[in-house]
Amino acid sequence: MNDIKLTQYSHGAGCGCKISPKVLDQILSSSLTMPDNKKLIVGNHSKDDAAIYKLGNGKALISTTDFFMPIVDDPYTFGRIASANAISDVYAMGGKPILAIAILGWPINVLPPEVAQRVIEGSRSICMEAGIPLAGGHSIDSPEPIFGLAVNGLVKLVNIKQNNTAMPGDILFLTKKLGVGILTTAEKKGILKKEHHQLASLQMMQLNKVGRAMGKFKDVHAMTDVTGFGLLGHLTEMAEGSGASAIINFDKVPLITEDLQYYMDQKSIPGGTVRNWDSYGQKIRFDKTINQDDAKAILADPQTSGGLLIAVAPHAVNAIKQLLKEYQLYAEPIGRITERREEVVLVEK
Repeated sequence: MNDIKLTQYSHGAGCGCKISPKVLDQILSSSLTMPDNKKLIVGNHSKDDAAIYKLGNGKALISTTDFFMPIVDDPYTFGRIASANAISDVYAMGGKPILAIAILGWPINVLPPEVAQRVIEGSRSICMEAGIPLAGGHSIDSPEPIFGLAVNGLVKLVNIKQNNTAMPGDILFLTKKLGVGILTTAEKKGILKKEHHQLASLQMMQLNKVGRAMGKFKDVHAMTDVTGFGLLGHLTEMAEGSGASAIINFDKVPLITEDLQYYMDQKSIPGGTVRNWDSYGQKIRFDKTINQDDAKAILADPQTSGGLLIAVAPHAVNAIKQLLKEYQLYAEPIGRITERREEVVLVEK
Protein backbone atom coordinates (compact mmCIF):
# COMPACT_ATOMS: atom_id res chain seq x y z
CA MET A 1 0.00 0.00 0.00
CA ASN A 2 2.97 2.31 0.59
CA ASP A 3 3.77 2.11 -3.14
CA ILE A 4 0.40 3.58 -4.16
CA LYS A 5 0.48 7.23 -5.22
CA LEU A 6 -3.07 8.55 -5.33
CA THR A 7 -2.34 11.52 -7.59
CA GLN A 8 -1.47 9.09 -10.41
CA TYR A 9 -5.10 7.97 -10.55
CA SER A 10 -6.78 11.33 -11.17
CA HIS A 11 -6.63 13.98 -13.89
CA GLY A 12 -7.01 16.87 -11.44
CA ALA A 13 -5.91 17.72 -7.92
CA GLY A 14 -7.71 19.22 -4.92
CA CYS A 15 -9.58 22.47 -5.44
CA GLY A 16 -7.78 22.80 -8.76
CA CYS A 17 -10.49 20.38 -9.98
CA LYS A 18 -13.13 23.07 -9.54
CA ILE A 19 -15.00 24.15 -12.63
CA SER A 20 -13.89 27.66 -13.56
CA PRO A 21 -16.05 30.61 -12.43
CA LYS A 22 -16.97 31.46 -16.05
CA VAL A 23 -18.18 27.94 -16.88
CA LEU A 24 -19.88 27.57 -13.49
CA ASP A 25 -21.97 30.68 -14.18
CA GLN A 26 -23.23 29.01 -17.38
CA ILE A 27 -24.07 25.79 -15.57
CA LEU A 28 -25.99 27.52 -12.79
CA SER A 29 -28.00 29.85 -15.05
CA SER A 30 -31.68 28.96 -15.12
CA SER A 31 -34.95 30.27 -16.49
CA LEU A 32 -36.85 28.74 -13.59
CA THR A 33 -37.97 31.02 -10.79
CA MET A 34 -37.95 29.26 -7.45
CA PRO A 35 -40.64 30.20 -4.94
CA ASP A 36 -39.47 32.46 -2.12
CA ASN A 37 -38.48 30.73 1.10
CA LYS A 38 -38.30 33.26 3.89
CA LYS A 39 -36.27 30.89 6.04
CA LEU A 40 -33.52 30.51 3.42
CA ILE A 41 -31.20 33.36 4.36
CA VAL A 42 -28.34 32.44 2.01
CA GLY A 43 -28.87 30.31 -1.10
CA ASN A 44 -28.27 30.36 -4.86
CA HIS A 45 -28.96 34.08 -5.14
CA SER A 46 -25.38 34.75 -4.03
CA LYS A 47 -21.97 33.11 -4.55
CA ASP A 48 -21.38 32.33 -0.91
CA ASP A 49 -19.60 29.42 0.78
CA ALA A 50 -22.66 27.64 2.20
CA ALA A 51 -26.44 27.76 2.45
CA ILE A 52 -28.02 29.14 5.62
CA TYR A 53 -31.52 28.26 6.82
CA LYS A 54 -33.26 30.06 9.68
CA LEU A 55 -34.26 27.71 12.52
CA GLY A 56 -35.88 30.16 14.91
CA ASN A 57 -34.81 31.37 18.35
CA GLY A 58 -32.11 33.50 16.74
CA LYS A 59 -30.24 30.51 15.26
CA ALA A 60 -29.63 29.15 11.77
CA LEU A 61 -28.42 25.97 10.09
CA ILE A 62 -25.37 26.10 7.83
CA SER A 63 -25.23 23.42 5.12
CA THR A 64 -22.39 22.81 2.67
CA THR A 65 -20.58 20.15 0.68
CA ASP A 66 -17.13 19.94 -0.89
CA PHE A 67 -15.20 17.10 -2.51
CA PHE A 68 -12.35 16.61 -4.97
CA MET A 69 -9.70 14.27 -6.37
CA PRO A 70 -6.38 13.62 -4.59
CA ILE A 71 -3.95 16.49 -4.19
CA VAL A 72 -1.42 14.33 -2.31
CA ASP A 73 -0.30 10.72 -2.69
CA ASP A 74 -0.81 9.56 0.90
CA PRO A 75 -4.44 8.44 1.46
CA TYR A 76 -4.59 9.38 5.15
CA THR A 77 -3.33 12.88 4.40
CA PHE A 78 -5.76 13.18 1.48
CA GLY A 79 -8.65 12.39 3.82
CA ARG A 80 -7.49 15.01 6.29
CA ILE A 81 -7.05 17.73 3.65
CA ALA A 82 -10.39 17.06 1.94
CA SER A 83 -12.18 17.14 5.29
CA ALA A 84 -10.51 20.32 6.54
CA ASN A 85 -11.43 21.94 3.22
CA ALA A 86 -15.11 20.99 3.49
CA ILE A 87 -15.46 22.01 7.13
CA SER A 88 -13.91 25.39 6.28
CA ASP A 89 -17.13 26.56 4.61
CA VAL A 90 -18.92 26.50 7.97
CA TYR A 91 -16.15 28.50 9.62
CA ALA A 92 -16.23 30.96 6.71
CA MET A 93 -19.85 31.75 7.55
CA GLY A 94 -18.98 32.44 11.20
CA GLY A 95 -20.46 29.16 12.38
CA LYS A 96 -19.76 26.07 14.46
CA PRO A 97 -19.63 22.72 12.62
CA ILE A 98 -21.75 20.01 14.25
CA LEU A 99 -21.98 17.05 11.85
CA ALA A 100 -20.30 15.60 8.76
CA ILE A 101 -21.30 12.97 6.17
CA ALA A 102 -18.68 11.40 3.90
CA ILE A 103 -18.76 11.42 0.08
CA LEU A 104 -16.58 8.71 -1.48
CA GLY A 105 -16.04 7.76 -5.11
CA TRP A 106 -13.61 4.87 -5.52
CA PRO A 107 -12.22 2.85 -8.47
CA ILE A 108 -12.71 -0.47 -6.69
CA ASN A 109 -11.10 -2.56 -9.44
CA VAL A 110 -7.97 -0.37 -9.42
CA LEU A 111 -7.35 0.68 -5.82
CA PRO A 112 -7.82 -1.73 -2.89
CA PRO A 113 -10.42 -0.95 -0.19
CA GLU A 114 -7.63 -0.70 2.38
CA VAL A 115 -6.51 2.53 0.71
CA ALA A 116 -10.02 4.00 0.91
CA GLN A 117 -10.13 2.98 4.56
CA ARG A 118 -7.05 5.13 5.20
CA VAL A 119 -8.77 8.09 3.50
CA ILE A 120 -11.75 7.67 5.84
CA GLU A 121 -9.44 7.39 8.85
CA GLY A 122 -7.81 10.67 7.88
CA SER A 123 -11.23 12.26 7.66
CA ARG A 124 -12.20 10.94 11.10
CA SER A 125 -9.06 12.46 12.59
CA ILE A 126 -9.88 15.94 11.26
CA CYS A 127 -13.51 15.66 12.32
CA MET A 128 -12.27 14.85 15.82
CA GLU A 129 -10.11 17.99 15.75
CA ALA A 130 -13.19 19.99 14.74
CA GLY A 131 -15.19 18.34 17.54
CA ILE A 132 -17.78 16.73 15.25
CA PRO A 133 -18.80 13.17 14.36
CA LEU A 134 -18.31 11.64 10.93
CA ALA A 135 -21.80 10.25 11.11
CA GLY A 136 -22.17 8.31 7.86
CA GLY A 137 -21.94 8.86 4.14
CA HIS A 138 -22.37 7.48 0.65
CA SER A 139 -19.99 5.74 -1.75
CA ILE A 140 -19.95 4.84 -5.44
CA ASP A 141 -17.65 2.98 -7.82
CA SER A 142 -16.05 5.72 -9.92
CA PRO A 143 -13.22 5.92 -12.49
CA GLU A 144 -11.14 8.21 -10.26
CA PRO A 145 -10.80 8.52 -6.48
CA ILE A 146 -12.97 11.29 -5.03
CA PHE A 147 -13.49 12.24 -1.42
CA GLY A 148 -15.12 15.01 0.57
CA LEU A 149 -17.80 15.82 3.12
CA ALA A 150 -21.25 17.26 3.47
CA VAL A 151 -21.13 19.37 6.63
CA ASN A 152 -23.79 20.99 8.78
CA GLY A 153 -23.18 23.75 11.30
CA LEU A 154 -24.99 26.17 13.55
CA VAL A 155 -24.68 29.93 13.83
CA LYS A 156 -26.46 32.72 15.65
CA LEU A 157 -28.21 35.02 13.19
CA VAL A 158 -26.24 38.01 14.47
CA ASN A 159 -22.94 36.16 13.82
CA ILE A 160 -23.55 35.19 10.18
CA LYS A 161 -20.76 36.28 7.85
CA GLN A 162 -21.26 36.48 4.08
CA ASN A 163 -18.90 37.18 1.20
CA ASN A 164 -20.97 40.01 -0.31
CA THR A 165 -21.28 42.42 2.60
CA ALA A 166 -17.90 44.20 2.55
CA MET A 167 -17.86 48.00 2.84
CA PRO A 168 -15.59 50.64 1.28
CA GLY A 169 -12.76 51.35 3.68
CA ASP A 170 -12.65 47.80 5.04
CA ILE A 171 -9.18 46.35 5.59
CA LEU A 172 -8.44 42.91 4.12
CA PHE A 173 -6.74 40.03 5.94
CA LEU A 174 -5.75 36.58 4.64
CA THR A 175 -5.08 33.88 7.24
CA LYS A 176 -3.09 31.35 5.17
CA LYS A 177 -0.20 31.73 2.77
CA LEU A 178 -0.51 31.38 -1.02
CA GLY A 179 1.31 28.94 -3.28
CA VAL A 180 -0.24 25.56 -2.48
CA GLY A 181 -1.10 24.88 -6.13
CA ILE A 182 2.41 25.75 -7.25
CA LEU A 183 4.02 23.40 -4.70
CA THR A 184 1.68 20.47 -5.35
CA THR A 185 2.25 20.85 -9.09
CA ALA A 186 6.00 20.85 -8.48
CA GLU A 187 5.63 17.62 -6.53
CA LYS A 188 3.78 15.96 -9.42
CA LYS A 189 6.52 17.17 -11.79
CA GLY A 190 9.18 15.69 -9.49
CA ILE A 191 10.96 19.02 -8.89
CA LEU A 192 9.83 19.75 -5.33
CA LYS A 193 12.77 20.47 -3.04
CA LYS A 194 13.19 18.05 -0.14
CA GLU A 195 12.69 20.76 2.48
CA HIS A 196 9.28 21.60 0.99
CA HIS A 197 7.76 18.11 0.91
CA GLN A 198 5.35 18.59 3.83
CA LEU A 199 4.89 22.35 3.57
CA ALA A 200 1.68 22.40 1.55
CA SER A 201 0.11 19.41 3.31
CA LEU A 202 0.61 20.86 6.79
CA GLN A 203 -1.07 24.10 5.79
CA MET A 204 -3.95 22.38 3.98
CA MET A 205 -4.71 20.25 7.06
CA GLN A 206 -5.02 23.33 9.27
CA LEU A 207 -8.62 24.01 10.31
CA ASN A 208 -9.99 27.54 9.89
CA LYS A 209 -11.38 27.57 13.44
CA VAL A 210 -10.74 31.30 13.75
CA GLY A 211 -13.78 31.83 11.51
CA ARG A 212 -16.14 30.99 14.35
CA ALA A 213 -14.39 33.54 16.56
CA MET A 214 -14.60 36.11 13.74
CA GLY A 215 -18.36 35.59 13.67
CA LYS A 216 -18.63 37.23 17.07
CA PHE A 217 -17.09 40.49 15.79
CA LYS A 218 -19.74 42.80 14.30
CA ASP A 219 -16.94 44.85 12.72
CA VAL A 220 -15.97 41.87 10.55
CA HIS A 221 -18.20 42.87 7.64
CA ALA A 222 -17.50 40.01 5.20
CA MET A 223 -15.66 36.72 5.09
CA THR A 224 -14.98 33.85 2.68
CA ASP A 225 -12.42 31.09 2.30
CA VAL A 226 -9.89 31.15 -0.53
CA THR A 227 -9.94 27.90 -2.50
CA GLY A 228 -9.95 26.85 -6.15
CA PHE A 229 -10.58 30.27 -7.72
CA GLY A 230 -7.45 31.71 -6.13
CA LEU A 231 -7.21 34.88 -4.05
CA LEU A 232 -8.16 37.09 -7.01
CA GLY A 233 -11.22 35.00 -7.84
CA HIS A 234 -12.64 34.97 -4.34
CA LEU A 235 -11.80 38.63 -3.79
CA THR A 236 -13.54 39.47 -7.07
CA GLU A 237 -16.66 37.67 -5.81
CA MET A 238 -16.47 39.60 -2.54
CA ALA A 239 -15.99 42.97 -4.20
CA GLU A 240 -18.58 42.53 -6.97
CA GLY A 241 -21.12 41.06 -4.58
CA SER A 242 -20.65 44.05 -2.29
CA GLY A 243 -20.94 46.58 -5.12
CA ALA A 244 -17.35 47.65 -4.51
CA SER A 245 -13.79 47.20 -5.71
CA ALA A 246 -10.58 46.19 -3.94
CA ILE A 247 -6.88 46.95 -3.84
CA ILE A 248 -4.28 44.28 -3.09
CA ASN A 249 -0.81 45.18 -1.83
CA PHE A 250 1.18 42.44 -3.55
CA ASP A 251 4.24 42.77 -1.30
CA LYS A 252 2.03 42.14 1.75
CA VAL A 253 0.49 38.89 0.46
CA PRO A 254 1.92 35.96 2.48
CA LEU A 255 3.74 33.28 0.46
CA ILE A 256 4.12 29.66 1.55
CA THR A 257 7.85 29.80 0.71
CA GLU A 258 10.27 32.38 -0.59
CA ASP A 259 11.25 29.80 -3.24
CA LEU A 260 8.01 30.19 -5.21
CA GLN A 261 9.94 32.10 -7.85
CA TYR A 262 12.16 29.04 -8.43
CA TYR A 263 9.12 26.86 -9.11
CA MET A 264 7.46 29.45 -11.32
CA ASP A 265 10.65 29.68 -13.36
CA GLN A 266 10.36 25.89 -13.78
CA LYS A 267 6.82 26.35 -15.20
CA SER A 268 5.23 24.73 -12.16
CA ILE A 269 1.87 26.39 -12.76
CA PRO A 270 -1.39 24.44 -12.27
CA GLY A 271 -3.82 24.28 -15.17
CA GLY A 272 -6.41 25.79 -12.84
CA THR A 273 -4.44 29.03 -12.74
CA VAL A 274 -4.93 29.51 -16.48
CA ARG A 275 -8.64 28.67 -16.24
CA ASN A 276 -9.04 31.11 -13.37
CA TRP A 277 -7.37 33.94 -15.23
CA ASP A 278 -9.43 33.29 -18.35
CA SER A 279 -12.56 33.65 -16.20
CA TYR A 280 -11.83 36.94 -14.43
CA GLY A 281 -8.57 38.39 -15.77
CA GLN A 282 -10.39 41.20 -17.57
CA LYS A 283 -11.57 42.50 -14.18
CA ILE A 284 -8.04 42.87 -12.77
CA ARG A 285 -5.55 45.69 -13.27
CA PHE A 286 -1.88 45.69 -12.25
CA ASP A 287 0.23 48.67 -11.25
CA LYS A 288 3.08 49.26 -13.71
CA THR A 289 5.63 48.28 -11.06
CA ILE A 290 4.21 44.74 -10.80
CA ASN A 291 5.62 41.74 -12.71
CA GLN A 292 2.27 40.62 -14.11
CA ASP A 293 3.23 37.03 -14.95
CA ASP A 294 4.50 36.37 -11.43
CA ALA A 295 1.54 38.12 -9.82
CA LYS A 296 -0.96 36.14 -11.92
CA ALA A 297 0.78 32.84 -11.04
CA ILE A 298 0.51 33.59 -7.32
CA LEU A 299 -2.77 35.46 -6.98
CA ALA A 300 -4.77 33.17 -9.33
CA ASP A 301 -3.13 30.00 -7.97
CA PRO A 302 -5.86 27.50 -6.94
CA GLN A 303 -5.71 27.00 -3.19
CA THR A 304 -6.91 23.80 -1.55
CA SER A 305 -8.17 24.26 2.01
CA GLY A 306 -6.95 27.84 1.86
CA GLY A 307 -7.23 30.60 4.43
CA LEU A 308 -10.02 32.99 5.27
CA LEU A 309 -10.29 36.32 3.43
CA ILE A 310 -11.68 38.82 5.93
CA ALA A 311 -12.98 42.38 5.43
CA VAL A 312 -12.73 44.39 8.66
CA ALA A 313 -13.78 47.92 9.62
CA PRO A 314 -10.64 50.09 10.06
CA HIS A 315 -11.27 50.82 13.76
CA ALA A 316 -11.32 47.06 14.54
CA VAL A 317 -8.01 46.22 12.85
CA ASN A 318 -5.97 46.01 16.04
CA ALA A 319 -8.47 43.67 17.71
CA ILE A 320 -8.50 41.40 14.65
CA LYS A 321 -4.70 41.38 14.51
CA GLN A 322 -4.60 40.27 18.14
CA LEU A 323 -7.12 37.50 17.50
CA LEU A 324 -5.19 36.21 14.49
CA LYS A 325 -1.99 36.17 16.51
CA GLU A 326 -3.72 34.15 19.24
CA TYR A 327 -4.52 31.53 16.57
CA GLN A 328 -0.93 31.77 15.27
CA LEU A 329 -2.09 33.04 11.88
CA TYR A 330 -0.79 35.71 9.50
CA ALA A 331 -1.93 39.00 10.99
CA GLU A 332 -0.90 41.73 8.53
CA PRO A 333 -3.38 43.50 6.22
CA ILE A 334 -3.02 42.66 2.52
CA GLY A 335 -5.27 45.34 1.02
CA ARG A 336 -8.56 47.19 1.32
CA ILE A 337 -12.06 47.54 -0.09
CA THR A 338 -12.79 50.73 -2.06
CA GLU A 339 -15.70 52.40 -3.76
CA ARG A 340 -16.59 50.80 -7.12
CA ARG A 341 -13.96 51.51 -9.77
CA GLU A 342 -13.57 50.56 -13.43
CA GLU A 343 -11.51 47.51 -12.45
CA VAL A 344 -12.78 45.15 -9.74
CA VAL A 345 -9.32 44.55 -8.26
CA LEU A 346 -6.21 46.68 -8.53
CA VAL A 347 -2.90 45.02 -7.63
CA GLU A 348 -0.29 47.43 -6.29
CA LYS A 349 3.14 47.08 -4.74
